[in-house]
Amino acid sequence: MLVDSHCHLDRLDLAAHGGSLDTALEAARARGVGHFLCIGVSADNAAAVKGLAERYADVDCSVGVHPLDLEPGVAPALDWLLAELNHPNVVAIGETGLDYHYEPEAAELQQEAFRLHLQAAQVTGKPVIVHTREARADTLTLLREAALPQAGVLHCFTEDWDMAKAALDIGFYISLSGIVTFRNAEALREVARQVPADRLLVETDSPYLAPVPHRGKPNLPEYVRDVAEYLAVLRGVSFEALAEQTTENFKRLFPLAGVR
Repeated sequence: MLVDSHCHLDRLDLAAHGGSLDTALEAARARGVGHFLCIGVSADNAAAVKGLAERYADVDCSVGVHPLDLEPGVAPALDWLLAELNHPNVVAIGETGLDYHYEPEAAELQQEAFRLHLQAAQVTGKPVIVHTREARADTLTLLREAALPQAGVLHCFTEDWDMAKAALDIGFYISLSGIVTFRNAEALREVARQVPADRLLVETDSPYLAPVPHRGKPNLPEYVRDVAEYLAVLRGVSFEALAEQTTENFKRLFPLAGVR
């Protein structure tokens, strides 16, 4: 069984499945995907991801505010975040983090919001899902300062081995998406070869970043199979072994998730 450890089910382009999320999820299940973590990115979609987790037994969710979804000049309120996290299907915090690629001018606000999410992780004990882009040093600094008692994950990892190792050294997991299949991603493939087997997750980040051979199409949860098959070959292990290992890793990192 596989787990899609990071997908945005509320944002899927379902034209290929007749407009039906049920059909899209069934297509993924038919390819061996047994669980889905639907990710919160804003206050506006928190109700949507919780509703999907309530509707489907094999879906859990996270709640948080993505660094590119912050309201200008306003960090989310800690009371709001803690209230949203107090839900049986909310198994993680985020996605949160830093993105200086698109909004370097908002660095201070992003850092404030990131610290708030990390504080919520300290209060609740739930793992944090981290988005980081062109903010390597600040991301690691804030994670080290937080000294979280539980692990988290750098999702859709695109950085180099030095950053991966630094995150691994403070207990974090590394999640790889379809980007690892892209032609120009050799540096990321080198990271993928080195991540310890017990710290590796797989994801789609759907509807974004469809893997080869689906590039140019909307990404779907079923394509996590393509990511996993590619990584198995890259790492020199069987697909079955990689699927089992990454599923066990997911269960360890997200112990509240209802993985069957």
